[in-house]
Formats: sequence, C-alpha cells, structure tokens
Amino acid sequence: MNLLTHESPVGPLTLVSDGARLLGVHFPGWRPPAHGSTHDKVLEAAARQLDAYFAGRSKKFDLPLGLDGTPFQRLVWSALLDIPYGETRSYAQLASAIGKPSATRAVGAANGRNPIAIVVPCHRIIGANGSLTGFGGGLERKKFLLTFEQGRELRLTG
Repeated sequence: MNLLTHESPVGPLTLVSDGARLLGVHFPGWRPPAHGSTHDKVLEAAARQLDAYFAGRSKKFDLPLGLDGTPFQRLVWSALLDIPYGETRSYAQLASAIGKPSATRAVGAANGRNPIAIVVPCHRIIGANGSLTGFGGGLERKKFLLTFEQGRELRLTG
C-alpha cells in the first residue's frame, strides 16, 4: 500500500493506492495502516487531478479506481460517479437510480463507506428535504465542496 498526504483547501488528504489503482482519499483523522510507502504514479496523478479540481480547471477525475466492497456498495459508488459536477441527489433518488427504490437506508450506509472521497462524489448526496446529512469529512467540508462546485462564495471554518 502506498500513501501520500496531499494538502487541499479542505485540509490534508491521505491518498492511498496499490500502485495500480487509487484505493482511498481520506480526510484528517483517518489512520493509515502501520506500513506503507509514499509516492507512485497513481498517487501523483491523483494529487495533480485534485489540484486541478480545486483550482476550478477540472470537473472530472480520470483515475484507475479500486472500489473494493460488496456488490451493492460498488453499485452505489458507481452511481455516485454519474452525478454531475455541481449537482446533488437525495438518498432516495440514488436508490431509485440503481433500481432499488426501497433501499434508501442501505444506499446511505454504502455512501458512508465510500473509500474514495471527492473523486467518488459522496458529498453530492443530501437529505430529501435538501439538508446536508452525514459526511465522513464533516458537514463543514461537505458544505465547502458543494458550495465550491456550485460556484458560490467559499469559507471553511474550523
């Protein structure tokens, strides 16, 4: 496992790869395994693409992803990749999009286990009433990302 800590407007991100695929983008507080080296081509590409995203030069990522999870989780994560930049969906909308309209809670659980934050845009999922709901990076980061993507004024506190 290869690790790279990369500075971003939402704080340091820990990027994780297996040398061939991006396995994770984690917010501060995530504890990496005891072993791991730094830098590889996947991590360097991820860092460059995150920089381009945060600079407003890119709205998509083109990285080999290692989305290892249950078949249901992979289905949800794949559907997240279909949500356009700057748009949001509710958990219920995402459940309907994957053909499982009664699986709203399961979609929420799968969304919460997304290992590749920002790149697989779990921050684009909101409550049915438009409210911001749980996010592994915290609601302030989620608000920042959504505001950033929607081209509004930015401020990250804390």
